[in-house]
Amino acid sequence: MQVGFVAVIIIVTVLFVGNVNAGPTKLKSILFWETSDETSVKQVDHGAWQDILTAYLRTTTDSSGINKFDYAALKANAKDISKLVKYLNYLQGVDPRTHSRAEQKAYWINLYNALTVKVVVDAFPVDSIRDICRNRALGSECSGPWNEVHAKVAGQDLTLDDIENDILRPIWKDNLIHYGLSCASYSCPDLCETAFTAKNTDTLLDTGARRYINHNRGVDFMEDDFIIISSIYDWYVEDFGNNKQGVIKHLARYADKGLAERLKNFNGAVDYEYDWRLNRP
Repeated sequence: MQVGFVAVIIIVTVLFVGNVNAGPTKLKSILFWETSDETSVKQVDHGAWQDILTAYLRTTTDSSGINKFDYAALKANAKDISKLVKYLNYLQGVDPRTHSRAEQKAYWINLYNALTVKVVVDAFPVDSIRDICRNRALGSECSGPWNEVHAKVAGQDLTLDDIENDILRPIWKDNLIHYGLSCASYSCPDLCETAFTAKNTDTLLDTGARRYINHNRGVDFMEDDFIIISSIYDWYVEDFGNNKQGVIKHLARYADKGLAERLKNFNGAVDYEYDWRLNRP
């Protein structure tokens, strides 16, 4: 009996420690947002965001092959700034938990991207989103706007980091989400010219993955045994197989035929790079 009692204490202790290491606050946040209503036919209206994208996103026409956003032009247009603010306020008035999971996925991606554009426009002109800090402590370095509260949904204060890492990644467990979120930088996946909806999200994410991986931002062969790939695959390696081999397999899956063949046979060195310059024209 004594041995059994000790064993129970050990098991309980391990479980308790495991929960602490997992982050009980983060787990509570994830559980809060996991609710959905799959019987709901309600749709979130992303028309205003589509209008903003149509007016200010400059799709790839130059040698860079990168979609760029005209933050300066938007900042100069008070009417469209008001439209963006109203759209963000509208989204914050929606409780996504009362919608279907597909509707939620589009909702969160659009909210993240629209908030990012608003954050940059408010601070513009800046050279990089990493230079934007509203609440930087005196003498501290700026680490960007991702951990600052920019929205409130269903009574919960939300940062950009919350949306990406406490909602989208853990709930959907879909590594293609990385190709839908724009961090307003050259090396980021393109800000999509089409607003996400429940019907088009998975198709747009697939297209975004192929566009990114087949651009040198995603994969760049320097030599047959040396490639430079996006730092995204380092920062979020757990989403791509948790090792180099898993990342390479993912890249090959979405690569065009020639690149895919080189990747399938690749067993060389990998380096990571990221260009944080603002994705402006």
